[in-house]
Parts: sequence; structure tokens; C-alpha cells
Amino acid sequence: FDPSSDPDARERIDDVWAKLADGGRVLMPLGEYPFSVRYGWVEDRFGVNWQLILTDPTGEPRPFVMPAFLFSGDAQDRAREAVDYYTSVLPDSRLGSLVEYPQQSGPAAAGAVMFADFTLAGQWFVAMDSAAEMSEGFTPGYSLSVECADQDEIDRLWDALSSVPEAEQCGWCVDRFGVSWQVVPERMDELMEAPGAFQAMLEMKKLVIADLHA
Repeated sequence: FDPSSDPDARERIDDVWAKLADGGRVLMPLGEYPFSVRYGWVEDRFGVNWQLILTDPTGEPRPFVMPAFLFSGDAQDRAREAVDYYTSVLPDSRLGSLVEYPQQSGPAAAGAVMFADFTLAGQWFVAMDSAAEMSEGFTPGYSLSVECADQDEIDRLWDALSSVPEAEQCGWCVDRFGVSWQVVPERMDELMEAPGAFQAMLEMKKLVIADLHA
């Protein structure tokens, strides 16, 4: 919610918060935090998590909706490492803001990432290390799809991202942090129209464009 483009942003965030919290569960109360004068985290009635944030009107504009990574479980306190790695692998990527935990907060160590945002291929994302004990990390229920211009780009990203050989299937892979990716060619829908292409894809791990054409 951006006060620079919406003079009623503060009232609007409160209204949306009330609707999402109705029948849901508050994880971080709506209030002031080191990275925002008004922020809250809520799980809605469907089990979907939302973070509502009032942005700094003097800062660079952000999209209204940004996907968020929560580093917990086996990935606890690896948010900074992941952001640095992802922004080095994907083009048009950079760190935006980053706020550290000033002291130990639950499983999050002092200096871990309380809140950060960054771009991957020009799209904004959020990352943070969990301040609550959680046994689970990332699952295939959350994945990022990357459309590649050619086979060289597929090969490069696959080599950079795939770290769990047993998870490789149909262009899906899992990286060193447990995050799932779909590394696919551009115009995938057109490739799938070729006779036998879908069956060929099912037998692949990394996708090979020439074999899909064949």
C-alpha cells in the first residue's frame, strides 16, 4: 500500500486487514516495525498467508502484490545467501531493501534477514528468515517458472539451480535451499501441440527443446 499513489493507503490497509483476518489467524499484529510504520502478517480462512505493508512514500515504487519466501526449517537463516545467489544467476536482478534482526529472535540469529525485497528478471519478491520455530521448509507447493529463450539458457539455469537429482522431472528442479523451479522454454504451449511432445516431456528431467520438436 503506497501513500505516494494512494492518499488513503493507511485506511485501505486497515480495511483489507480486517477482511483477511476475519475467520483467519494473526501471525504478526498490524503495527509498526523496523521496516515499515504499518505492517501485519495474517493467515486467511483458506490457509493462505498475507503480509500487508505500508511502503515508504519516498522510496522506489513496488508492485501491489509480491511473492514472498519464508526461510525456515532446513533453510533457516539462509535468506541473504539465497537472495545473493538468485540475483547472481538471473538477469535484471538486484537487491532492494534489507533489514536485519538486531538480536536473536526465536530461531532467527542476530544479523539474519528480518525483511528484504529484491528483483529477479525484473519482478519483485520478498524474503525473510522466520522468527518462529518451524520444522518445515519449502515444498513443491510453491514454485517459480522461468521461461528461457533457448536451450543454452535452459542448460545454464538448470546447472545453476538443480541440486536435488531425485526431484528432477518434466522441467522441475529443486535448488540448494529447497525452492522448486520450473525451467521451461518460451512458447511452451506451442511446443506441446506437436504430436508426441507431451509424452516426450514426461520422460525428460531437464527439457530439451530439440527432442520436444522431434
